[in-house]
Amino acid sequence: MTVALTARGESFPIRGAFTIARGSKTRSDVVLVEAREGSFRGRGECVPYPRYDETVPGALRAIAALPAGIDRARLQTEMKPGAARNAVDCALWDLEAKRSGTPAWKLAGLPEPRPVVTAYTLSLAEPEAMGRAAAENADRPLLKLKLGGPGDIQRVEAVRRNAPKARLIVDANEGWTPELLVEYLPAMARLGVELVEQPLPAGRDAALKGMARAVPVCADESCHGIDTLADLAGRYDAVNVKLDKTGGLTEAVAMVRAARRLGFEIMVGCMLASSLAMAPALLLAQLAQFVDLDGPLLLAEDRPDGIEYRDGLAFPPRPALWG
Repeated sequence: MTVALTARGESFPIRGAFTIARGSKTRSDVVLVEAREGSFRGRGECVPYPRYDETVPGALRAIAALPAGIDRARLQTEMKPGAARNAVDCALWDLEAKRSGTPAWKLAGLPEPRPVVTAYTLSLAEPEAMGRAAAENADRPLLKLKLGGPGDIQRVEAVRRNAPKARLIVDANEGWTPELLVEYLPAMARLGVELVEQPLPAGRDAALKGMARAVPVCADESCHGIDTLADLAGRYDAVNVKLDKTGGLTEAVAMVRAARRLGFEIMVGCMLASSLAMAPALLLAQLAQFVDLDGPLLLAEDRPDGIEYRDGLAFPPRPALWG
C-alpha cells in the first residue's frame, strides 16, 4: 500500500496584528498536508514565507508534483528545502509514528520530550506600546522583542522597566546597519539582553566577522540548511533552526547535530502558525539553549488538541495532535 498525499491552504486569524521590521499581518496563511496509508493518517503544517519567495499556491503546486508513494528519504532529493517540504516531511514522520505505534521522538533518536521554556514575542511598536505589552506579560520568564532600527534602545528600555524580571532576547529581522550594530550591542548588554537575532541583512553580514560583541548574535535569515553553516562560522554565535527553512524535521535533526559540533548554540524557532507546526519542533527543542515556539499564543484560535502552554512552558504534543 502506497502513501497518498493531500494538501490544502488554511488561514488562522492573529490576535490583533503581528508586526516585524518587514511589515505587519493579521492572518497566518498555512498549508496543511495529510499523508494516508490505509487507516493511518499523518499531518504536517508549514508557513510559505514571502521573504523566501514562497506562497501558498506555489507550495500546493510543488506538493502536487511529488511522485506517488514518496517516502522521507526520497523527499530530501525530490523537493528543495523550504516550507512545502517541511509539511510533507512532518506528515510522513507523523504517519510513521501512528503506523508503528512508536513515538516520533524515539524514531528520530531524540531525547524524550519534556516541557521547555519558550519565548513570548512582543511585536514591533513604539516604545510606549511595547512597554505596555511587556507589563501585560511581565510574569513570563522569557520575552522576545521584535526590533527594527532607530528607537530600538528606547524600546528595550521600556520593556525592561515594565518586565524587570524577564529574560530578554531581541530580533531585528535584518533591520540594523553595521553602524547601529556597533552602537546597540553595548546597550543591549547593559539592559540584560541575552541574544540578538539577525541584526544585519542576510548576505550583507560580513561586518560580524571577527567582531568582539557584548551579546551573542544568532543567525536566522542567514541560516537555512546544513550547507549554510560553514559560512556562518566566525560571524554568528548561534543559529535559529526553523523547520520551514530546513525543509522538515529530517534535515533539522541533522542540522542541529552538525551545528553543535561546530560550536554554535541552538535556537529552535517557528513561523507564526498553529500547534501542528510547533509539535515536531518541540522534539528538536530538547537540544536547544533558546526556544521560540509561541506561534499558537499569538493566534486568535488554534487546532484541536493543541500544545499546552502554562507558566511560560510549552508542553510536549499530545499523540492526537502529532507524533
